[in-house]
Amino acid sequence: MNKKTINTKRVKKPWPTKDAMDQVYKMNLWGDNNTPFYSGFGSHDPNLVKPYIDVVASFLKSFKSPLNVCDLGCGDFNIGKELVKYTNQYIGVDVVSDLITHNKEKFKAERLEFQCLDLAKDNLPSGDCALVRQVLQHISNLEVQNIITKLRAYKYVIITEHLPHGTFIPNKDIISGQGIRLKKQSGLNLLEAPFYFKVKHAEILLSVSLPEFKGEIVTTFYEVF
Repeated sequence: MNKKTINTKRVKKPWPTKDAMDQVYKMNLWGDNNTPFYSGFGSHDPNLVKPYIDVVASFLKSFKSPLNVCDLGCGDFNIGKELVKYTNQYIGVDVVSDLITHNKEKFKAERLEFQCLDLAKDNLPSGDCALVRQVLQHISNLEVQNIITKLRAYKYVIITEHLPHGTFIPNKDIISGQGIRLKKQSGLNLLEAPFYFKVKHAEILLSVSLPEFKGEIVTTFYEVF
C-alpha cells in the first residue's frame, strides 16, 4: 500500500503585513518603550506632525458639507485625533487588533469609529476621502497594487510617503515589514509602473526635508476619477 506523502515544507504567507505590524507594536520597534502602541517619530515629531495636520485640516475645512474620512493605517492615532472635528465621520483603520482595541478605549467621539482590517485583503469602509500616511512605504508592491485598486472608490486620496532626495528609481519591491524602500534608494510613485494609478489631478501638498535620513516626507493629494 502506498503511503501518502506529507508535505512538510513551510508555506510562505502571501500577506505578511499583519504579522510584521503585530511584531512592530509588540516589541516597540519604532521607538518609545514607555508608550504603548507607539507609531514612531513620523507620527510624533512636531516638525512633521503640525504641518501635516495644518494642510489636511485646511483641505477638510474647505467643504461646506464635512467629508466622511477613512484613515487607512491610523496607527496610534496621535495625528488622526486632531482631524476628527473637521469631518462628518472619521473611521480609523489598522491591521493590528490590539492597537485598534487600545484606540477604541482611548479615543472617543460621536463621529469616530475604529475598524481592524488588512488594507490589502479586506473590503475597506466607504467614504469621500482616504488618508494613507506612511503606510504604503512599508509593504510589497503586490499589496500596494491591491490597495490602489480599492482607493479608486474614494473621490479624494491623500498619501504621505518617505522618499529619497532628488531623482531615484521608483517602486522597487520590498518584503512587507518595518523597513521602507529608502534603503534601496527608492520610494513609491503611484503614477508610474507597475501601478499606474489613474487620477484626475495630482498635487504635492507638503514636503518636509529630513537631512539626517537623506530623504523627505511628501504628502500628495489625488482627485480620483
